[in-house]
Amino acid sequence: MILEYLPAKMATLNLFIVIMLMDIIVSGWRFGANGLSMNYYMMSCPFAENIVKDTVNRALQSDPTLAAALIRMHFHDCFIQGCDASILIDSTKDNTAEKDSPANLSLRGYEIIDDIKEQLENQCPGIVSCADILAMASRDAVFFAGGPVYDIPKGRKDGTRSKIMDTINLPAPTLNSSELIKMFGQHGFTAQEMVVLSGAHTLGVARCSSFKHRLSKFDSTHEVDPSIDTQFVKTLSMTCSVGDNAEQPFDSTKNSFDNDYFNQLQRRNGVLFSDQTLFATPRTKGIVNGYAMNQAMFFFDFQQAMVKMSLLDVKEGNNGEVRANCRQINN
Repeated sequence: MILEYLPAKMATLNLFIVIMLMDIIVSGWRFGANGLSMNYYMMSCPFAENIVKDTVNRALQSDPTLAAALIRMHFHDCFIQGCDASILIDSTKDNTAEKDSPANLSLRGYEIIDDIKEQLENQCPGIVSCADILAMASRDAVFFAGGPVYDIPKGRKDGTRSKIMDTINLPAPTLNSSELIKMFGQHGFTAQEMVVLSGAHTLGVARCSSFKHRLSKFDSTHEVDPSIDTQFVKTLSMTCSVGDNAEQPFDSTKNSFDNDYFNQLQRRNGVLFSDQTLFATPRTKGIVNGYAMNQAMFFFDFQQAMVKMSLLDVKEGNNGEVRANCRQINN
């Protein structure tokens, strides 16, 4: 009797699984038609995710510093006028684009996005937006650098505007904690989310031109920024002795995604004023201490904040396009 019952039970279970899978697929299409979805490309370009991951992985194996570059590019894109890949558009004789503003001249990694786009256009032309490619590439850069695993909804459309004047919305390295809280708050982020997103500086470097003002004539009462450790002042001064383009790592593990950035802030070794101000201000100091003590908490909060950032003012439906070339608007 038990043997007779089992096949019928297994058949029912298999049918249930099939129904569940079909529901997931249909849901992906349903949300994809009117918004973002985790399964947006499941049917229209099923290899999109793998192509992005493989290309980013190869690029980082060749040059690990590109992880920081991709994350920074994604951040600069989203904070200007939403995550619409406007940062990728080249300037023309009639328009100076975002990428040519002083704040964006040090951005790198455009060739990775171009490579991914070319592969995807060969596989499924006109389907995967540059905005989604950049968001996915940034996500994968975090993972391959040792950071948390997370996923993002897809279905963003590409914007058709990229103007240098819009880059005034980028946070400057000279902002204090209150100014950062206000600027991030205008995009819907809390003070805690601002601090955790600043933790992306666990990767990469800063150029001397971004922090040399801290080393002399800082204000009317100090020749040197008083928030810097005195020994670290010597380190930064030595870096800047080479010139404005000399680079200083944000922390001691510049190519590894970890919580060492927050440990550096505790030691008053923050490279940028906008970094060290997070520890110098009571409102954010406790958050810094928490992430310095608990890397797992930093990872969890970071992935949540990155998903939220990837959804800033996204273009959907007829509000954008899918560019054939990420560097130029479609004709």
